[in-house]
Order: sequence, then structure tokens, then C-alpha cells
Amino acid sequence: MNPDYVADLRRGIASGEVRPYFQPLVELRTGQLSGFEVLARWKHPLRGMVPPDEFIQVAEDSACLGQLTTSVLLQAFAAMQPLSEHLRLSINVSAVQLRDHALQRLIALAAEQTRFGLERLTVEITESALVGNVEHARSVTEELKARGVRLALDDFGTGYSSLRHLHALPFDEIKVDQSFVQTMQMRRESRKIVAAIVGLGQSLGLQTAAEGVESQAQADMLQWLGCDLGQGWLYGRPMPVGKLAEYVQDAKPSITGDGRQLPAPEEAAFPLEALPSQRLSQLQAIYDGAPVGLCFVDRNMRYVSVNKRLAEMNHAPIVAHLGRTVEEMIPNFYPQLEPFLRRALQGEAFSGLEVQADTRDGKMHIRSTSYQPTRDEGGEIVGVSVAVLDVTERETTQEALKESEDHHRFAVALNPHVYWTADEHGAVLEAGPRWTELTGMSADEARGWGWAAALHPDDLQRITPEWESSLSSGSPLDVEYRIRLVDGSWRWMRARATARRNQQGRVFRWYGVLDDIQEHKEAMERVHRSQTLLEGVIQSVPVGMVVVEAPSGRLVMRNAQAASILDCYHIPDGLRLGQAEWLCFYDAQGKQLQRDQYPLQRTINSGEPCEDQSLQYLRPDGRVIWLTVSARPLRDAAGQMIGAVATLRDVDQEMCAARRLQGQAEHTVPMTKSAAV
Repeated sequence: MNPDYVADLRRGIASGEVRPYFQPLVELRTGQLSGFEVLARWKHPLRGMVPPDEFIQVAEDSACLGQLTTSVLLQAFAAMQPLSEHLRLSINVSAVQLRDHALQRLIALAAEQTRFGLERLTVEITESALVGNVEHARSVTEELKARGVRLALDDFGTGYSSLRHLHALPFDEIKVDQSFVQTMQMRRESRKIVAAIVGLGQSLGLQTAAEGVESQAQADMLQWLGCDLGQGWLYGRPMPVGKLAEYVQDAKPSITGDGRQLPAPEEAAFPLEALPSQRLSQLQAIYDGAPVGLCFVDRNMRYVSVNKRLAEMNHAPIVAHLGRTVEEMIPNFYPQLEPFLRRALQGEAFSGLEVQADTRDGKMHIRSTSYQPTRDEGGEIVGVSVAVLDVTERETTQEALKESEDHHRFAVALNPHVYWTADEHGAVLEAGPRWTELTGMSADEARGWGWAAALHPDDLQRITPEWESSLSSGSPLDVEYRIRLVDGSWRWMRARATARRNQQGRVFRWYGVLDDIQEHKEAMERVHRSQTLLEGVIQSVPVGMVVVEAPSGRLVMRNAQAASILDCYHIPDGLRLGQAEWLCFYDAQGKQLQRDQYPLQRTINSGEPCEDQSLQYLRPDGRVIWLTVSARPLRDAAGQMIGAVATLRDVDQEMCAARRLQGQAEHTVPMTKSAAV
């Protein structure tokens, strides 16, 4: 080790040349600033910026790491002091520091000198620092946790013992390594690894953060997967103290008082944009209420999910479908469906395919089937969404027969697809004969921009900029719009087109296809109506209802009655039960209950229902009311508990209502004959 370099480093630390830089951390779901990660930077007066890997390694080897850490922490804590208290700070500690019990005292002393609350601090520990050091690390981390510091496992997935470390140490957060994040769009394996890490964090009740976010597409993909925080050049490069206040000030218009963008009460009643586990339960309920058969089959043509209506049509329980192939479950229909299923797995969509065969009840059935390819967050086809209508009964009457003939005529007109070509400027050169059969327009009338006369005016105004954008950039076109049929009715279509380029890369032709998606639209509309009905039922229940996820205790929903009873309109969905500091219950004798004694928490912990219990509740407005509270577990089809629901009844309000009714009855005197006279 060069003694002159060590002396130079000590001088640089003492003179303030080694300074903290701050990289933003952003909440992916709301876009709000969450805090910063602190990075040490040495600006040498002669050498310029010295790489951190170089001088930090020297600091570790020369026993001046404590001096460096103290200096950076004091500067970082002081810089955060005037900023909003909701903004957090993250720091990294090395393997050497994890072996030193003085670490927690060093951090506590720096926080005390700068009046920085340690509950705002997160200490990040890399997996490599834990190898062979778990026992020492447990002792140090427990001391940090005792002071209110949060712990994050950094670079998760790049080490050898990640799961063991999560089990052994009291982590609050997992950070996804940037090597996975930056290859998500190119490599399916990276997407699946990130999804698995985020899912693991959710199942363990840990916050997840992704490093290396450089594009909005990556941020959108991470948000779709349910990741909580993002960090990377998309949100800002590491900045010195002097630019910190300006950065926070620019972010303030989009930040509320506590740093969150809160949904309005009516928007938070039934959130479909929830965590993946929540979405699964919610969508399963919607599927079961749909009046059409719905299912999803994977690339091996095996059923992944099936709703009740389709199970009834196939005369087999839902569980009997899962994991089995379409051929196994409906062998008589399969030969007719197989070609279209395989084409759907290649990206084609089909609507209104009518097939007939004997089913397990021994009767002939006719079904109208629609196939829609389903893609993952990277655009890769992962299976097919299927909608099925049993039209057998409709075929038994003369009127139904006529409807079927009309349906068949349109199906013939729409299959195969309408193929079309256009020049480099977007003028249509040729449209398939099906276009004429559908719209009544001749081939000559459709050429150029004549086809636009068949489009719904609202849709034409909407898709024209998208078509012009594709013509300008050469990017593929994918739009949906309505066309007027010969009989004057409107039908939904999906238009896709790809550019053909010459050897110089210039676009000289566009090749497109027009798909009929009317049946798909109608099926989705039915699902939407079912969802609206479900929301209405939940909101109309005359008692308060609160639903949380298990085991994390995250708030999924509460109806308006519960919000009114608890006075919690301002509480965001996603808040954990243990974080709801405003909740304050007392038993019948006036003794305050601990968190784990709340009926909802007891049900989450035990998996058993909690029957009606009379409790006193201290509302945020200072009033004390009597409630009757009960809780029940929520389980999935496999019997696994996925959440819990509590019902709340305001006893005071009910008694007041009863007294009012009694008073009205006492003041209502029957009119006697003499009184009438």
C-alpha cells in the first residue's frame, strides 16, 4: 500500500474533498420522490474525480474507513435535515464494517450531531458482504434495527445464499440488481428473474427496489410486475449537495404532504391496479360472474385458469381442467379447434368460430369461440385467452336459426382476414375482397384514403395521428376502430401493419391485416358490467367492510360505510395494518388492545374466524364509539389464505336509529271516532 496515497486520502477526508452524492429513489406506482442513496465521491485537486472503487478499497485496507464514513454521513445527514421528513436516505456498508460493532455507534453519533432521525435511514448490505459473515452481521444488524434503521439486501440474485440471508437477517427491503433490470426488454430470462424477486418480496412482506432504471419502458415493466421503488438515470444521476434542494423543489408539485399521491375515496373502493396477487383474486371473482365461458391456455394448450361458466359447459369441475390439455377435456371439439389455437399462438386473433360436437352429456352442442393471443410484459406470446358462447338453444327455434345464419354469413365474410397494402405515404393500394363484402365499398373506392369513409368519425380522428406516426417512424401499426357494415351497423376491427424496406432501409410498402374483434369487445364489456355490478354490491352492503392481504396486512379495499365509521377516507390502499397509527381500539372494560389483538390481525395470524366482538373505537376526530367487529379469512381455490375481511357495525348509530323509530311510534296516536267528530 502506498503511504503517500493513504496520507493524501486522509488529508482529502479532513479537508472535505470526499463528499456525498445523492441518487434519487422514486415510487414507481405514484411517480413520487421517496428519497436518495448516498454515494461517496472524491474530487482531488490535481487528479480530478477519483473512482470510488479505488479510494474505498484503500480506506478499508488502511483503517481510515471509519473516518471516511463519519465524514460522509455528517455531510449527508446535514444536507437532508432541511428537506421534507418523508424523504429517506440509503447508505451502503462494506464487509469490513459489518464485522465492527462500532458501526451502529458511529451512525448514531452522526445522526445525533445533525439531528437526523434514524427512522429515515436504510442501510444497504450486499450479498457478498454476508458470505462467511452471517453471525457477525446478525449482531450488528440487530443493533441497527433496535435504533429504528431499516435494512436492505443489495444486488439480490447475484450471490450464492440469498434465501438463507433473507431468513437469517431482519431485512425490510430487497434491491434487484441492475444487471437484470437493464436486460429485461431483451431477455425473457431476466424478466422472469425480476418477476420472481418481486413476487418473493411481496410474499415476505418486504419492499422491493430496482437499480439501473434507464428508460420509461423499464419503469413501466417494473410497475406492472409490482415493484415498489426505482433508481437509475431515468430519474437522475448522482448529484452533489448543492443541487439537492433544487431537485427536491422541482419534484414538489407532484408530492403531497406525506410524499404520496393519494387516490380519491371513490377511486380507491375497488382497485384493479393492485399487486399481482390481489389482481389475481379480483379477476377470478370477475371471471366467475361473467355470463360467457372464459379461460386461459398456455403455449402447451393446457388450461391455466377457467371460470365457472366454461366448467359447466364442459361438464367438469374447475379443478379438473387445471394442468390438463384442451384435447383431454373436450376431445370431440378439439380437432376443429386445434388449427385455430395453433395460429392464435402465432399471433392471430379469431372471433365467432362456430363448432359443434357431442359433449359429455350425450347431446349435440354448438359453440361460438373467440381466441385472442396474450403477451407478457415483453411482448412475447405466453398463451391464448378464450371466450366461449354455447348457442345450442338459440339454434332450436326458427328465429334463432335466422340469427345463426346471419352470424355465419358475417363470420364467413370476416374469415379469412381482410388483407391490404399501402405505399410509403399510407395510400391504400389494394384491399381484399372481404372489405367490399363488409362495407359495400368497391376496390376503387377503398384505394388511397377512400377507405376512411367507412370508419366511425370518432375513431378516424383518434387513429389518424397513430397512422401518421407509424408512417413517419416506420414502426408497426396496431389500432382498433369501428367500420360501418352494409346493413348500417358498426363493427369493431383491429388493424395491424408492418413496413417493408428496401436495401437502403427506406420504407417502400406497408402490408396489413384487418381482424374482427367484435366478439372480444362484447365479451370484455360483459366482464366490465360484471365488475361494475360486483363493486355496486360491495358498496351497497349496510355494514362496513375492510379487506386486507395476508400475510402482509396490506389494505386492499374498504367500502364507503367502513370509511365513514373509521373516518379513514384519507388512508391510501396498500397501507399495512401495522402502519395504521390512527387505529385505536379498546375492549369492553376500556383497556387498549395491542395490534395483534385486533380481530382482523388475529384472523391473519391464526387463519381462524373471529366472531362478533364489542369494542370501543377512538376515531381520528376524537369521538369514541361502540363497534361490533368480526373477521373471516379469505382463501383461494387451493385453500391457501390470501387475505381477510372484517365487518364493522356502529352500535351507537344503530341504537340512535332504533330510538328515533321508537319515538316516532310513541308520537303516532290512533284517531278515535270521537276525536274525528
